[in-house]
Amino acid sequence: MLENLLHKRDFYAGGIMTLMGAAVTLNSTTYNTGTLMHMGPGMFPFILGCVLTLIGVAILGSALVTPLGEDEHILPRNKEWLGWGLILAGPISFIIMGHFFGMAAATFSCVFISALGDRESTLKSSAVLALCITVPGCFLFTYVLQLPFPLFRWAI
Repeated sequence: MLENLLHKRDFYAGGIMTLMGAAVTLNSTTYNTGTLMHMGPGMFPFILGCVLTLIGVAILGSALVTPLGEDEHILPRNKEWLGWGLILAGPISFIIMGHFFGMAAATFSCVFISALGDRESTLKSSAVLALCITVPGCFLFTYVLQLPFPLFRWAI
């Protein structure tokens, strides 16, 4: 039973979610939670941590009762290292491009590079997707929410 449990993805996913939820819940107690009528800054993380913990426990419970399937591997058989690398490189490019060139270039590069992580994407489809995300995203964060992040910048 224990050996079958150690080969289940749901076991690890539920365990990580439970631990993260418990950590958020415990950390939120250092803030003033207030009452339900007058919520403090710690109320939302406390509720979020409790919900995350409960979902993690539910996933752990489902891992205990379901039988081990034939396609139950923690890591996939065909490891897509290029895809994983490109998806992880997207947020890194957002940080670098945002620092030197602003939000428009950062958003475009993040979406473009991450979209190339899909094995079926092309340069053209990734560029179209990046453009379709960049235009409304920059409008939303710059003009509607007035985020103090320059739209364009030249800081080389």
